[in-house]
Amino acid sequence: MARWAFERHLSMPKIRVVWAASTLLVGLCFSMPSVAQTAPAEESAAAVQPIDLLNTLIGEWDGTLEYLDYGANKWFGIPAQTTIQSGGDGVTFIRTTDFDDGPKVGIIRITSISMMGGDGVTEYSNSFRKGRVPELTNATLRVESYTDAAHWVMVSEGAGMDDDRPATLRLTTTRDGARVVTLKEVDFTDDDKAEWLTRNRTTMTKME
Repeated sequence: MARWAFERHLSMPKIRVVWAASTLLVGLCFSMPSVAQTAPAEESAAAVQPIDLLNTLIGEWDGTLEYLDYGANKWFGIPAQTTIQSGGDGVTFIRTTDFDDGPKVGIIRITSISMMGGDGVTEYSNSFRKGRVPELTNATLRVESYTDAAHWVMVSEGAGMDDDRPATLRLTTTRDGARVVTLKEVDFTDDDKAEWLTRNRTTMTKME
């Protein structure tokens, strides 16, 4: 609209130049949206830190852990309940998850403790499960997109083990209101192929 007005202004007689320019400036003042209204999504995401999003996950969650059956191309899963607590220092989180693996195996409990590093993007974590040896891992977190505290996407990527093989692990967490989905993908590093394989996903709903 501003460009149209300016081009029209150029074609006006000289006697109307001052009046047209003043009208144009007033119109621009009232019609131009604020910087916040026009800021692209990536700028909003850049202004948010991973720790901000992790804090929104504190609470009680109920849902499922699902694995992809490659042959049938279908998901199958087991019930899961998660509690996420703050460690009290602003950077540490304690996550306890109970997986119901059926009448034969019963409940599998995994307790994870994670801490954000001083750089604001490195997450150090360790998981504890009966019968397993804990292993300290670290990953780099980045905010992929952000609308508000209940609508965002964050990606975690780092080295680890999967199916007893070294791999790069990528977890994409998408929050949409009270629902959070985390998709785990792996790229095995002991072969020559560079490809991401879908391993599992957790779908959780915030409990009131």
